[in-house]
Amino acid sequence: MRVLALTLALLCTAPLGAQTSCTRTICEVPQSSLSFTRLIDFNDVTSSLGIGSRIDEVLVRDGVVFGERFAGQVREASGDFDVITGTPLLPLTVLDGGPGQTLGAMHLLGTIVLHGHGNRSYPRVEAVGEGAVAVLFERDQPTLGFDIRGGEQGYASVQFLRRDGSEIDTLTLGPLAEDSYGFMRQGMQPDIAGFILLNTDPQGIALDNLRFEGFDLMG
Repeated sequence: MRVLALTLALLCTAPLGAQTSCTRTICEVPQSSLSFTRLIDFNDVTSSLGIGSRIDEVLVRDGVVFGERFAGQVREASGDFDVITGTPLLPLTVLDGGPGQTLGAMHLLGTIVLHGHGNRSYPRVEAVGEGAVAVLFERDQPTLGFDIRGGEQGYASVQFLRRDGSEIDTLTLGPLAEDSYGFMRQGMQPDIAGFILLNTDPQGIALDNLRFEGFDLMG
């Protein structure tokens, strides 16, 4: 009964246009059509000018953990870009990618952004923005949003995962430019435990302003 009540509450609160237009498992929707109560903006992450700083361990923030991939997955390479394969193990756990190949933080136009370091490894410029970024939420989500910084008409993919490691959907974004993206689970079902962001953009991309928990999921 509580699950039914929660589902009805989410459907009533979500924008009607977004609900009716979502015809696949997860839909890309205008971020402005969604409402969120949580924001991770990375401005508290230590960084530096130029190619920025390296983060060799997972990055923990309130309600979310960032890394390279999930336990059970394998990192491979396609040119300078990370490719993540395999099925995550339980419990769903974020892993780092090793020294110089995990995450990086960079100053960009008055803000600090998070990106993945590719197989060329920090501090080579070819690694910046070309690695994978894995994100794990403390609680399952029906919607989320983020900003992509950079983007030179390349492409990105977002693989959404359930808490048991199974894939919900994978969306392709592009041609890329600096923009805000919103995502909604069909029927506002709150089962997005995390996602992996990959890209093949010529200059790489960065992640900023992760938004989540548009509703009180604990009721």
